[in-house]
Parts: sequence; C-alpha cells; structure tokens
Amino acid sequence: MARSRKISVDRRGFLKGAAAGAAALVAKPEAAKAQEAAEVRRPATPTPLPGAKQTASETAPPPPRIDVYTTDRPGSDFMVDVLKTLGFEYVAANPGSSFRGLQESCVNYGGNKSPEWITCCHEESSVAMAHGYAKIEGKPLLVMAHGTVGLQHASMAIYNAYADRVPVYIMLGNVQDVAWRRSDVEWAHSVQDAASMVRDYTKWDDAPVSLGHFAESAVRAYKIAMTPPMEPVVIVADAVLQEEPVPEADRRLQIPKLTLASPPAGDYGAVKEAAKMLVNAENPVIVAGRVARTPEGINLLVQLAETLQAPVLDRRFRTNFPNRHPLFGAGNVRTADVVLGLEVPDMWFATHTQTPVNRMGMEAKRITQPGAKVITIFAGDLSGKSNYQDFGRYDEVDLAIAADAQATLPILIEECRKLITPDRKAAIQQRAAKLAEVSRKNRERDIEQAAWGWDASPVSTARMAAELWNQIKTEDWSLVSDVTFVSWWPLRMWDIDKHYQFIGGHGAYGIGYGAPAAVGAALANKKHGRISVNIQCDGDLNYAPGVLWTAAHHRIPMLNIMHNNRAYHQELMYLEDMAARARRGVENAGIGTAINDPNIDYAMMAKAYGMFSEGPIDNPNDLGPAIKRALEVVKKGEPALIDVVTQPR
Repeated sequence: MARSRKISVDRRGFLKGAAAGAAALVAKPEAAKAQEAAEVRRPATPTPLPGAKQTASETAPPPPRIDVYTTDRPGSDFMVDVLKTLGFEYVAANPGSSFRGLQESCVNYGGNKSPEWITCCHEESSVAMAHGYAKIEGKPLLVMAHGTVGLQHASMAIYNAYADRVPVYIMLGNVQDVAWRRSDVEWAHSVQDAASMVRDYTKWDDAPVSLGHFAESAVRAYKIAMTPPMEPVVIVADAVLQEEPVPEADRRLQIPKLTLASPPAGDYGAVKEAAKMLVNAENPVIVAGRVARTPEGINLLVQLAETLQAPVLDRRFRTNFPNRHPLFGAGNVRTADVVLGLEVPDMWFATHTQTPVNRMGMEAKRITQPGAKVITIFAGDLSGKSNYQDFGRYDEVDLAIAADAQATLPILIEECRKLITPDRKAAIQQRAAKLAEVSRKNRERDIEQAAWGWDASPVSTARMAAELWNQIKTEDWSLVSDVTFVSWWPLRMWDIDKHYQFIGGHGAYGIGYGAPAAVGAALANKKHGRISVNIQCDGDLNYAPGVLWTAAHHRIPMLNIMHNNRAYHQELMYLEDMAARARRGVENAGIGTAINDPNIDYAMMAKAYGMFSEGPIDNPNDLGPAIKRALEVVKKGEPALIDVVTQPR
C-alpha cells in the first residue's frame, strides 16, 4: 500500500522588536510629543554594540522551509509494470523532465531491463532508431519524448515511420493540470492536446486521466500499432499521474491482457476471382511494395511467383523477394496482361509514366497495354488520412482487395494451385526459361556497369559496394540503410534472400533518418550476432551526428561506410536541371547544395564521439583493407566508421 509523507521545518520566528518598529509609523498624540521632547533634552547614554554572536543571528538568512515529499509507490511504478507486460526490450529517449517519473521508475524500480534505457541526443534520433529497430524485429521499440518541444523534434521521424507503415510506440510527457506547472518552462512545454500536432500521421493516440485508464490505453495502443497497416501511436503520460502516489482506491489495479489481432485476410470470393485472372494470364507480373512483414512473407511470395512463373518487380521498400531468384526483376508492366500489386502504396506510379518533374502542364500516360487487368491487395485501403498526401494518385484497377497482402497470400496460392490444370501448368512452365534468361542478362548488365570507373578517385559507388561485399559475404550480415543514393548497387550486386538483409528506406524520404535508423536496426541485430552494415550518406549524418555517441556508448556493433560525396547531391542535380532548362549553365549549382569548403572529416567526427574510424579514403585500393580492419572492431562488439570520399552516385 502506498504511503506518502510531508516533513516541514519552519522558519525561525521574527525578532521581538518588530512590533515596536511598526508603531513608529503611527501618528502620535500631543502628550506623547511633549514627553518625547523632554526625552530628547536628557543626556544621551551610549548604546552597547552587538557582539559577534548577536550579529550573526541578526544578519544570517533564516533557515529555509524544507518540504521532503516521499512515496513508496508512485504512479510511474505501475506504468512500468504495464510497459513490461508489452515486452519492450528498449526505450530510446533524450532526457526530459515531463517523463522524469517514468525514467526513474524504469531505471530503479524496473531495474533498467525490459525496457533498457538507450540515451539519445535528439528526439528525432529516438524515433528513427525505433523505426529501424521495428523493421528488424517486427515489433515496436518504446520512445519517450518531452512535452511540446520533444514532440516537435520527433515529428519528422514519426512521419517517416507513418509513411513506411512501421509500428513505433511513443510515450509523451505532459503536465495537463495548470496547478502543477512549476515555472514558465513547464508552461511552454505543456499543452492542452499533446498529440494533436502529429495526429495527421499517427494511427491512434490517447491521454489517460487515471492509472486504470493508462493501463487500458497502453495495451490498446500496442495492439493498434501492430495491426496492419502498422503505424505509429502516441500515449500521453501525464506528469502528475506519474509522480503522485498510487491512490488507495487503485491499489488493486489490473493490467489488461494483450491479444494481438490477426492480420486481415482478403475476402474469399475476391481472392478466388484474382486467382482465376492470374492463372489464365499469359504474361502476369507481380509488383511488390511492402509485402513481407516477416520472413514468412518472403517464402509466400516465392511460392506464388513460382506457382504462376510470374516475374516480381520489387519497389525496394524492404526485402520482399530474393534478388538472385530467376523471377526477380524479369518482367515488364508494359507487356503484362495481368498486374498484381501487393502492398504498393503508389500503384498509379507503377502503371503510368509522366513528363519530367515539375514541368508545367505535366502530362501522364498509362503504360499497361489495352485490356490489361490490374489487381491490388493493399491494407492501406483499410486506413487512411487526408492531409498528408503520401498515398499517390488514384489508380483505376479492376479488382481491389482491402486486406493485408501477406495474410492473404496463403489463400491466393491455394486457389491458384486448384485452378492449374495440366495444360495450364505446361504453358506456365514455358515462361520459366524465358524469364530466367532475362534475369541472367540483367545480372550481367549490372556487373558490366559496375566496372565503369572501377579505379577512379573519388571512389565509385559500385566499387565501394563491391569491396564491402567481398568482406561481409561469408558473414551473417544485415544491410541497415537505404541504398537509393548509391544507385542501388548492393541490391544489384549482393546476394539478398533473408528478411533482415535489407530493411529499405525512409518512408517519407525525410533526411536525418539514415544514421539513427541504422543504429536502431543494429541494436535489434545485436542479440542475433549479426554484422550490421550502414552505407551512410554525408548530408543525412549531419542532421543528428550525436547518434554516433549513442552507438559507441551502448556498445552497438555496426560497420558504417560513409558515402561522402560532399554534397546534397540529389538537390544539386535538381538545381543543374533547372539551370539547364533556363540555359544558364550549371556552374553555380553547388551554391547551397555542396558540403565543402571546408570538407568535413567524418573519421575525426566519429573519433570525437568515441568510435573507431579511418579515413578519409579516396584511393579505391585502400578501401578493402580498411573495411577489413573495421570489421574486426565490429566483431569485438564495437561500432566503427570508414570515411570514403565517393563519386556523386
């Protein structure tokens, strides 16, 4: 049972002469004035000087009133009990006073275990770490953020996770009751509706007003976040609720049991219709978006593709299909008679082409052949928001199944197999050899292109990817970074067939995601003993480089390879394009886009944060040995960074 005590030590009493001093301010009667005049005429007697003891007693400040407030069980202890039932391994946070009660309970009452506290230098890094972690583990990492300012810092990373359909669990501190706000700081950091600023790009939020309410909402939030489409959730943890003792009436508080919802599978009749269209197709093509939520998702997509001998075009949002499989990348939407989109958020983009970006009077054209049928299985049809336009243009499809694709695949595979007659099986198998040949030629083309500029300095991105692959290919590795800005070379050259070997990119392409997401994914890989590899863009790292300290401080093993092209190169290319259209030349395109003069020494930056590093390296022949040395450090359980001066893409 909770007990609280308040112990007070009063100030000492006022000096006895205080009342006499106050009386001197009062007007005197005439008799008193005459007596006073007589007293003035009397000989003055010397006034004794005060001694040292008396002087000290009169001039020393009074002892302060001391309030000692204690409790045997604050509300935050119960909150931690709730969080432990949800199975959080870690909590990532930049310190904030609005969740000080929860932090104290986590590290003391909870023993700093399940969840273990991970110290971050920026709230955006906290959420991005949770983003990367969830794409490895398939479940949320807990994030704590401080009031208005903490959530404002975290907001871009929350939007990235929302657009990437990743479950992130955010606990936000706030002081709701004005009577408990101690200063102008707490007023500035408190808010009426704390989650409102991110409500457009979160799936659910609540602000519990009691501990029982907190328990229900905390469990509900986890369930909602983990139900496809998976997205971030926010629970507001009121500071008073955290710090006040658990009320007597609440000493038998209950924590609801967490029961995750089964992912929604497609309507059986609609799935049967889709199977019929796919089996009867002469040139079916599968477009994969965010299909594989788990390793099983990859296995199921392989089964479907092989059953139909249908090529898979991967949108590269994450690992959906083995990139060395004969059906990988072997198809073409332009020649398909049936196109199946699986968790593709922008199906219109997959079936259309349009004139160059930002052209006035932009023209668009459908690229599918006349009569081609389009089928979509997309959980995004079950949930959506309007303000943030991350969903792409509306595409006219022939059959739309609002369901989770991975959950629907077993039914679709079974129905396709039922419909395949011996004659259809023979026709389907005839496609296999042709598609395998296309895939082989694509592979040869990539290898040939990788040789261009092989010995160039700065180092080509293909050479960087190849040298890295040579060092890790026999290890249990995980690529924990996006590869858009290195021309997708790892996906074109490496052998990727496991769910954790490529986790995709930003979601909303908000820069500043890369480094902390890689650290979060590496944190998840740590207990599995995997080598986490991060190809790190220079512009991205400069948003919040303090995450290097987090990796070093918490001994998170990962190999960081800097793609140091000394520019925000995509924006530089856009500026060159604009200048070329205006026929003004591209000489000034580096103004506002280059990251040089002075060049940034990322190896020195990493050392400053306590991380092993080498570089900058601009000779490609030096790269392989440097990676090998860094890899030895990583295998010992520490992070390392190699600064590579690279070609633009």
